[in-house]
Amino acid sequence: MTDPILTLPEVAVLLKVAEKTVYTMARTGQIPAFKVRGQWRFKHDDIEQWIDEQKAAVRGHAEKGASDV
Repeated sequence: MTDPILTLPEVAVLLKVAEKTVYTMARTGQIPAFKVRGQWRFKHDDIEQWIDEQKAAVRGHAEKGASDV
């Protein structure tokens, strides 16, 4: 079973982006996160749901673009 709470470096590995990218996204509210004594933490389920929402948004944008042609 995957740990239900992830650290910032773990999310960076999961998303295959730099830690600074995840930090900026968390700080600006672009990705679901919370702090524990000043350190960012992420619920694995929230990240999985966020990924699904991002995929749906891209699909919806692609479908809209195709219908505009």
